Amino acid sequence: MDLYSDYLISSFGQVTATGLSELVGGQISHDKITRSLGGPKRGGREVWRSTKPLIRRIQSEEGVVIVDDSIAEKPFSDENELICWHWDHSKERAVKGINFVTAMYHNQGVSLPIGYELVLKTEVYFDKKAQKMKRRSPITKNEHAMALVTQAVKNQIPFKYVLADLWYASVENMRFLRKELKKHFVMPLKDNRNVALSKEDHKRGCYVKVEDLVIEDHATLQIWLEDLPFPLLLVKQVFTNEDGSTGVLYLVTSDLDLTYDEITAIYQKRWNVEPFHKSLKQNASLAKSPAHTITTQTNHFFAAVCGYVKLEMLKVSTKLSHFALRQRVYMQALKHAFAELQTLRPMKLAALR
Repeated sequence: MDLYSDYLISSFGQVTATGLSELVGGQISHDKITRSLGGPKRGGREVWRSTKPLIRRIQSEEGVVIVDDSIAEKPFSDENELICWHWDHSKERAVKGINFVTAMYHNQGVSLPIGYELVLKTEVYFDKKAQKMKRRSPITKNEHAMALVTQAVKNQIPFKYVLADLWYASVENMRFLRKELKKHFVMPLKDNRNVALSKEDHKRGCYVKVEDLVIEDHATLQIWLEDLPFPLLLVKQVFTNEDGSTGVLYLVTSDLDLTYDEITAIYQKRWNVEPFHKSLKQNASLAKSPAHTITTQTNHFFAAVCGYVKLEMLKVSTKLSHFALRQRVYMQALKHAFAELQTLRPMKLAALR
């Protein structure tokens, strides 16, 4: 699997057991590689075993745990419990692929996965509205996310804050993180959520919409979220989009001692999960395997995550981004291909004479 993950971050096309076997000159047969992929399933726990020594080197109380999900699109693969249809909020449509939830530890400029769960839609049901059979998972993405954070606590990873996007900003998750795990969080809040401006209003059920609040620039506002038994700090962050338009982001935290600047700076760290998703898909050959079974697809996914970890550690040692590292590998491959072509040209010319 170590050799296979090297192959994934070195390849610039489809990856196969035969391709790896040929790459190593047949020293390992493609059957052996296939059997390895078809062996026991590897997943988030095995990723933790591989990243644990690295985490221990960079860990501190300043670290944060980021939970998020993404979809690796596989439009041409046969549908099964793993590769199936999922709703993509960024595209506002259903896409076919692998849906996965990741817990990432970020500290000192290093971002490493500490666990992940693949969403398996094992239940088949008839959707009356769509008038067709569909799949669903018995475990929600929110349940996967909270289980991953719980495991991070059990693994004694030091962190104070959990960061997540709107999908995970539910009252249930907030209550669980603060009351059960004793961890603070910073999350965005939809502008239509109901909040109270005092504990008395909270008890009486007197709420207003977030979008109707008057919040001063760079100020914090203590609020009580509906159905949540403890207060939060709310800030309003106004930003400019790439197209020049203005956007608004409401953030809440359970840490009442934070300032506006501290809240926004902490939440900014959440975006480190996006390069993880991008690099996993583009630099670690995540969606480039023709694996057909759930087991081989699962183990290929694990190997791709291991490939990402290798790139992240190379980034630390070389100060080069994942894409710069891959460009360096590509250029070396191109030089060898060019040199090989030059050796073949005299042979071709001689044959033409």
